[in-house]
Amino acid sequence: MSDSTTTENTAAGEATQPTVRVLAQYVKDLSFENPRAPLSLQNKETPAINIGVNVSAKALSQQDYEVTLTLEAKAGEGDNIGFQIELHYAGIIRVGGMKPEHVQPFLLIEGPRLLFPFARQIVADAVRNGGFPPLMIDPIDFVQLYRRNMQQQAEQQKPAEANQNDALFGN
Repeated sequence: MSDSTTTENTAAGEATQPTVRVLAQYVKDLSFENPRAPLSLQNKETPAINIGVNVSAKALSQQDYEVTLTLEAKAGEGDNIGFQIELHYAGIIRVGGMKPEHVQPFLLIEGPRLLFPFARQIVADAVRNGGFPPLMIDPIDFVQLYRRNMQQQAEQQKPAEANQNDALFGN
């Protein structure tokens, strides 16, 4: 009896569970600069470290997407730069059984969450190999980052829409 119930539910269009697979992970670009070496290695003060994070995603096929996590860090300012590093770390993620409107948020939130531990380790190792203590980047709230980016995009579209309306109405 359970077999016929399962068949009926599937035939009635019961939603399948979303599936996610990371097919590959790789360094797209890695740059480490130590412009003041060896003087920067003798610095006893701990410099201010500024960290930037960005996430992007692009479709490779109907189910496969490349998600790129960009991490940038700079120690020091002006002429007193200890080091700067930029990493573009990417993964190919296969998403199946997901509603189309959920794919972009998933890729830009969960995609980098899957990639972050590996990217963090690459940054830490590169900074350590550059002669500095390893840079251990704190966990990142990718939900907050996604919301902030969506808000910025909405704010940027408002002036563009206003300019289009002005042009349409001769203002």
